[in-house]
Amino acid sequence: RFRILQESNASGADFKQTVANVIAGEYDEASVSKTVEEMIGSAPCVMFTWEKSPSCVKAVEAFDLMGAEYKIVRLDDPWSEGNPIRAALGKKVGRTSVPFIFIGGKYVGGYDGGLSDDAPGIVNMAFQGKLRSSLEDVGALTQKKVEKSESA
Repeated sequence: RFRILQESNASGADFKQTVANVIAGEYDEASVSKTVEEMIGSAPCVMFTWEKSPSCVKAVEAFDLMGAEYKIVRLDDPWSEGNPIRAALGKKVGRTSVPFIFIGGKYVGGYDGGLSDDAPGIVNMAFQGKLRSSLEDVGALTQKKVEKSESA
C-alpha cells in the first residue's frame, strides 16, 4: 500500500483521493472504470452511496420526497468491491465524498456540495430551480396529475 501512496502523490492526487486509492488497494483500474461507466448508464439517476452516511441518507430522503426514481449503488456492501469503485469515481469526477450523484449520466455533485456550477449538488440544484427539471428531462421524475374533485 505504500507504493500506492507514493504513486498517488506522484500523480498529484489530493489527500482524500490518495486515501481512497490506498484503501482501495490493488485493483484492475480499467475493469473497475468500465464497470463504473456501465453503472452510471444503467439508470436515469444513479447514486453511489454508503448506507449510514448522513449525506447519503438525506439525498435518498430528498429523492423519495420528490417521487424521483433512482438507482442506488452501495459502496459499503461489500467494502472490498466498493472501495475500488470509490477510488475510480474520485479519479473520474475529482472528488471522493459520498454520495456521487449522476443524472442522465452527468455528475451533478453530492447532496449538499459539488465541484462547480455544473455539479453543485442536489440541494443547490433545487434552490436554483434545476433539480426537478433535470430529473424530468431524463425520465427519473414524472409529473403526476392530481385531479381535484369538487362536491356538488
